[in-house]
Amino acid sequence: MELFRSLQYPNFRLHTIGQSISLLGTWMQRIAISWLVYRLTESVFLLGFVSFVSLLPSLVLSPFIGSFVDRRSKYRLVVMTQVLLMLQAGILTLVVFMGWATVWWLCVLGFAQGVINAFDVVSRQALLVSLVDQKKDLPNAIALNSSVFNAARMVGPAIGGVLLSMYGEQACFLVNFLSFVPVLTTLSMMKVVEKAPTNPKGSSNWQGLLDGFDYLKRSPHLASLIIIMTCSSLFVIPYTSLLPAVAKDLFKGDETTFSWFESVAGFGAMLGAIQMARLKSGENLRYRVMFSAFMMGTSLLLLAYAHYLPSALFFTGAVSFAMMMQNSSINTYIQTHAMSAYRARIMSYYVMAFQGVFPIGSLLIGSVADTIGIKSTLYVMGSMGVLIAVCYYIYLRLHIQRRLFKM
Repeated sequence: MELFRSLQYPNFRLHTIGQSISLLGTWMQRIAISWLVYRLTESVFLLGFVSFVSLLPSLVLSPFIGSFVDRRSKYRLVVMTQVLLMLQAGILTLVVFMGWATVWWLCVLGFAQGVINAFDVVSRQALLVSLVDQKKDLPNAIALNSSVFNAARMVGPAIGGVLLSMYGEQACFLVNFLSFVPVLTTLSMMKVVEKAPTNPKGSSNWQGLLDGFDYLKRSPHLASLIIIMTCSSLFVIPYTSLLPAVAKDLFKGDETTFSWFESVAGFGAMLGAIQMARLKSGENLRYRVMFSAFMMGTSLLLLAYAHYLPSALFFTGAVSFAMMMQNSSINTYIQTHAMSAYRARIMSYYVMAFQGVFPIGSLLIGSVADTIGIKSTLYVMGSMGVLIAVCYYIYLRLHIQRRLFKM
């Protein structure tokens, strides 16, 4: 099928199989950690703090990691990070099984996982182009990769919830530990041919970082997309952290109502990924980013205005659909337009703008919501989304005018 055309490449097919299994374990571990932290502390602040600690390395380390990755084999780095993540999952399982679990232990292990994940995400994103033989099929591969992530986001917590209720947190951690076995197996079966790194290993990571930043300054279209991603992660994408309050406070719901919002958000994101998988080569991704940003903002405004639960669920799905379209379009544009010598460094800025800024945005939006209320905060976030789209539209129009003037 045209929708799954990138699966014809053996390396990408093996990558997809391994990732599908591993991500199920990852999402089981995530909900188990959240439950364990809240069970131990009954503190919402500590619940958010543990999550913040695990995501902090993506903000601090990603640019340095990009220059490190550009000078080494991405495939070997991915293998190494998977071994380290398996070790981290094993230690976490042992700590819980032995009854040693404390917030301090969970913060330390969460931070360690965050550091390893920062290397893994940048390396894996930069490796993706080497898993697909034809560059025209790369957008399809990126979209399918996102589909796998969102499918796991829907299924993993459901399975994890059953294991959590029947056998406790250690069962979820053990399953995540075992899920790395098929990942390492599929990685060992790959035959990846990478372009030789153009940057000498003797050069410093700091110099590599400066070179990557200089390249980004010389590439305004790439830089503008990184800025869009940063602004969205700070002011719009953190809407997900408000969903529990939307379900409970705005619609007087309970845990089941919240699960509906989470499921609809995951379903909307998966539909967005499928839509991206249908993308044909040659489509203007920058305009897709602009329209997606506008749709995110508009849907958030409509969610804030919604008076009935079904309409609120629909607009929540629409926000996630647009978010996936925007993020995948930015990812695809960077992968297909950045020079191979700088790709990992530019992807590291993308990871920093997406995963690193998001926890800061969550803390910011949470503080705003405490001050002016949930509904007003959603109106502010929706307005910011529309403003981001309008500013990007102005930038694109100015670029077209400059190009016509030069002609």
